[in-house]
Amino acid sequence: MDAYSRAVTAAVERAGPAVLHVAVRGKRGAGGGSGVTVSPDGLVLTNAHVVAGAEEVRVTTAEGRPLAARILGEDADTDLALLRAESADSLPAATLGDSAALRVGQLAVAIGNPLGFSSTVTAGVISALGRSLAGRGGRPIEDLVQTDAALNPGNSGGALVDSLGRVIGINTAIIAGAQGLCFAVASNTAQLVLGQLARFGRVRRAALGLTGQREAIPRRFARALGMAQESGVLVAAVQRGGPADRAGIAPGDLLLEIGGAPVTGVDALLRWLTGERVGTAAEVLLLRRGDPRRLRVVPGEREG
Repeated sequence: MDAYSRAVTAAVERAGPAVLHVAVRGKRGAGGGSGVTVSPDGLVLTNAHVVAGAEEVRVTTAEGRPLAARILGEDADTDLALLRAESADSLPAATLGDSAALRVGQLAVAIGNPLGFSSTVTAGVISALGRSLAGRGGRPIEDLVQTDAALNPGNSGGALVDSLGRVIGINTAIIAGAQGLCFAVASNTAQLVLGQLARFGRVRRAALGLTGQREAIPRRFARALGMAQESGVLVAAVQRGGPADRAGIAPGDLLLEIGGAPVTGVDALLRWLTGERVGTAAEVLLLRRGDPRRLRVVPGEREG
């Protein structure tokens, strides 16, 4: 075999045994996808959309052994879910790699169960890093890995691995009608979500209690404030008694910064509102009828 073939086959030999078929049943019928065992005691990462609404979950190992499984937690915002496969024996487990070390152009191998064809392997390259797509939870899924390794329905929740067989992403999405535009949740994101789902059954996030939309900053105000950013978040509504309301933020305000970070749009604001922000005061810079103001806000915890 040539060097490319050896790299692909070696990666599959290492990671392939840890990739499962996930079958679900619920009120809306049956469905399925793929999953990746990440610990010998049966912790399995998959996509949240694979198990959404599931009343019964079963997994089948690469060897063909069926196992019952239960959902430990789901996070729609990253399209990740954590399962526990019920097995008396240790299961083959994959190693999560460091997605921050990825380079565009390096080998990427996808392993999953597309259209019911178990243990299917496709290969390509890392096409781009740091992509963003809208998630089911409303906030964008950030830091996605883009690849041209072919994915099809059923690959969802499967493994994207590097040449050493380390999981660098959890395959999550394709763009319908396109060719070679496939995406995976980066392994570093999966590692963080895995820890919170295992511990709490959910991912803790902060909230301000407001809705808004991206709005251009008038150039004269940007120049006066010495700001390079071109847009902010125009507040449309504020939840009564919520963190924004208590801070004095009002509809019509144009949010520019929070905690020293630029707020260039709703996506930037949501990225800032991570779990560690809950209960910690931060300064907000905003424009109100053309006048800059600085207010102090204490984010609360987002419900649901």
